[in-house]
Amino acid sequence: MKPKRYRVLACLVLLVCLWMIQPSGARGWGFHGHALSGRIAAMKLPVDMPGFFRRSVDQLSYLNPEPDRWKERAEADIDKATTAASIDHYIDLEYVPAGAFNAPTRYDFGLEMIKAGRKATDAGFAPYRMLELFQRVRIEFRLWRVEQNRTRRGWIEQRIINDAGLLGHYLSDGANPHHTSIHHNGWVGANPNGYTVFSRERGFHFRFEDEFVGSRIQINDVLPLVSGNARVLDKTRDEIIAYLRRSHARLEELYILDKREAFSATTTSIDHKKFAAARLAAGAEMLRDLWWTAWVTSTVPPNPTLAK
Repeated sequence: MKPKRYRVLACLVLLVCLWMIQPSGARGWGFHGHALSGRIAAMKLPVDMPGFFRRSVDQLSYLNPEPDRWKERAEADIDKATTAASIDHYIDLEYVPAGAFNAPTRYDFGLEMIKAGRKATDAGFAPYRMLELFQRVRIEFRLWRVEQNRTRRGWIEQRIINDAGLLGHYLSDGANPHHTSIHHNGWVGANPNGYTVFSRERGFHFRFEDEFVGSRIQINDVLPLVSGNARVLDKTRDEIIAYLRRSHARLEELYILDKREAFSATTTSIDHKKFAAARLAAGAEMLRDLWWTAWVTSTVPPNPTLAK
């Protein structure tokens, strides 16, 4: 083979290898849906939010899909911890024992799972990941309020935006009923209603979040659905769990829609579009409210009861 052909073949092999190590396609809402959710939440902030935060719309949109970017096949160790089955991205409410959410930390929650005869990680830790990041952002806002050094204040601002953006990912995941249930990629177990069954290959989860949302949902489909009135959440832990339960309550509706017409890049059903837009709006609104709550309540001196 001539040298030129060797070079062409080598380039083709390299391109194939680079393609193979790209992040996994199994990701919550796909990059498009996540980016929309983060952008809309930032666009709907009250004018009294600090200026550096309100000016970070593009960055908060970019950071929303960030935890899915960590699903890198070339980095085997991190990939094992952050694949589509990563325990911070979901909560299987069917597995959660009564009263288990009273556990103050994810570790105590794991002990409650063990007491119920399951593995500590069986249900996932999504609400705890959300609460952990929310509290981190609030602490950072508190530090920002009192910092007098301009340079250090800028560093704190960078930390706030980064963690607020990551919080957005898990909130957005929770808006999809798939992330609240054992039926996360098709129905498992008894299936008397004949819903879409579990499949690893081009499953329901991917068709809904990536293919349909990526091709059929745009910002103007979601933005008008988000309330302009930001709420200060009184009991953040309870609000997060209630948010996840509301999402879970829409699970069968999602399956009924897919049974009627399978979600895909070419699905044109108005009902399918309304459902996806409403779920993305719910996630964006809850995220905006958590950011706003973190800022408003950061005036309160540190107190253990604030975690409740």
